[in-house]
Amino acid sequence: MNCITTELLSIIIPVYNEEGNVRLLVEKIHTSLRDYHYEIVFIDDFSTDKTRKNIEELNDKKVHLICLKKNYGQSLALAAGIDYASGEYIVTMDGDLQNDPTDIPKMLKHILHNDFDVVTGIRVNRKDAFLKKIPSKIANTFIKYVTKVDIKDNGCALKIFTKSTAKDLKLYGEMHRFILLLAHFEGAQIKQIPVNHHTRNSGSSKYGLGRTFKVISDILLLLFIQKFFRRPIHLFGIMGVVMSFIGVFSILLRILFFWNTISENFSFIYEIMLVFGGVQCFTIGIVLELLMRTYYESQTKKPYKIKSIKVAQ
Repeated sequence: MNCITTELLSIIIPVYNEEGNVRLLVEKIHTSLRDYHYEIVFIDDFSTDKTRKNIEELNDKKVHLICLKKNYGQSLALAAGIDYASGEYIVTMDGDLQNDPTDIPKMLKHILHNDFDVVTGIRVNRKDAFLKKIPSKIANTFIKYVTKVDIKDNGCALKIFTKSTAKDLKLYGEMHRFILLLAHFEGAQIKQIPVNHHTRNSGSSKYGLGRTFKVISDILLLLFIQKFFRRPIHLFGIMGVVMSFIGVFSILLRILFFWNTISENFSFIYEIMLVFGGVQCFTIGIVLELLMRTYYESQTKKPYKIKSIKVAQ
């Protein structure tokens, strides 16, 4: 293979309590990418073990360490790494050694020689526990059904983005799960290829069944952003007209046919209040999300704070 001298990779790796994996992961990356110019950017999401210390002790000029002030979660850790990255192509991967760095060169070929903005992995022979694979399968099917976007494995962390695509992504909350959908909504061309998947080397998984409900709520938010972000009146206007029609129609029926008992039975008022209360809660959630985005983007503020950045001299 010819050495690539004009392309620079930034490998973004969020880590949280991965003290037993970081050294071996760096060794594997060096072995797999010896023909490439690259930087490795670890984002320590306020680990409570020796993860940060083990990375610092590597004393490796290719390794950059971003230490967050508190535990922000994977989405904001990724955002911090992407903002810092200088590479023309940005690689994202997990720090648990389940992703295989040897897959990066073949993925890079697709993005270098074809007109793709993102190359993402499809985990073949996935080595996760049964209780982790089933919810993931259901989530991928549900996402495909509601968004009509044929992404087979949203949960694979191993991805390569062009610099412009990655830098344009807006990651808030827990949107790292839908980073491919966010790229797709921005017009990115996505290529999916099979990649290896390994059992976790050490440590424990940070995900459980409890994330299912978060996934559903995040999908609803994504659908709103995709369909109604620039024309919210199409959603709320139609909803308001329909609900108003139902309310007026119900009141007219009671006046016409149940006038004698209307003063004794006010249950319909409570029913209408419950319906409006549910809609109001959903609306408040969307409004708050949009206010948060406006707050950060209009003031060019970042939704995270960095404690320090260290590069070996």
